[in-house]
Amino acid sequence: MLVDLIASPALAQDARSQKLVDGFDGTDFASQGGLYYRENAEQAAGTYSFQNTVKRNGVGALELSVRPLCVANDDECSDRAEIWEKTPLRVPYDEPVWYGFAMKLAEPIPQDDHRYLMAQWKREIGPTAKGDFSPFIALRLNRGKMFFTVETNIIGGRPGTENGQCPAGSTAVSFRPHENQMRALVAFGTDWDDKDMVDFPGCTDRIRIVSHNPLPVATSDWIDFAIYSHPNAKGEGRVEIFANKIWITSVTGHIGHDDAGLGQNQYFKFGPYRAGHEGIWTVYYDDFRRSPDCIDVLGDQKICNTLK
Repeated sequence: MLVDLIASPALAQDARSQKLVDGFDGTDFASQGGLYYRENAEQAAGTYSFQNTVKRNGVGALELSVRPLCVANDDECSDRAEIWEKTPLRVPYDEPVWYGFAMKLAEPIPQDDHRYLMAQWKREIGPTAKGDFSPFIALRLNRGKMFFTVETNIIGGRPGTENGQCPAGSTAVSFRPHENQMRALVAFGTDWDDKDMVDFPGCTDRIRIVSHNPLPVATSDWIDFAIYSHPNAKGEGRVEIFANKIWITSVTGHIGHDDAGLGQNQYFKFGPYRAGHEGIWTVYYDDFRRSPDCIDVLGDQKICNTLK
């Protein structure tokens, strides 16, 4: 449980108005960035480094790596090297906020069928909550292909059609009945094919997507993401995804969890996260920012005006 990480509603309400930024150009996290590396047993497989060899802007960037640590075939174990928002700076769960960060996958990029995440948005978990709550937004990698998912409680759906396609107005999902959750596929690249849809065999009309452009494929190039996060499990949620200032996807509807015992705030964390595996996996990050205002994160006033 994350009891120790839950900020008071009053602090979080004030936090939403704060603008955070960190270019990772120094030897530690910037005071104005509100970030930290979480030192605990779950992160024992991870390392972080402020380095200036691989960078996007400025003089440096953050290198995050995981090494093998889990016992083989332990499904409950994971390798993590994640950066967190400081607890008092978390935004209320029902408040909209923009996040931005640049990411570069180090070579070799994993190509196997395995669980890899590079960024995730979650709701706080209180001491009385029961269950395993996945991120309500996640940037994932599997079979060498990058994609975004959105999660919510199971509130309606059906199996996909015989050809694996959902009807108009519906979104492909994976049902997780043991957790009362469903995971929707909301953005992917031109490398995605029908074989990848096997992981999303259902359909729901409770999460709706408008695909504007494909997601960049997973390469070792820098990608700058801008994400609008406004979870609402009752049907009024909204997520906007941009990559390199290109509008990728708009997501609306039931977004996030509304179970008993969950906390008042949302929070963002980024860094390599995988189910236990052999080898070293490294991801670089640069140009973190967070703001209630689109322009501070996306940097394009014309597009920001369109989103109002």
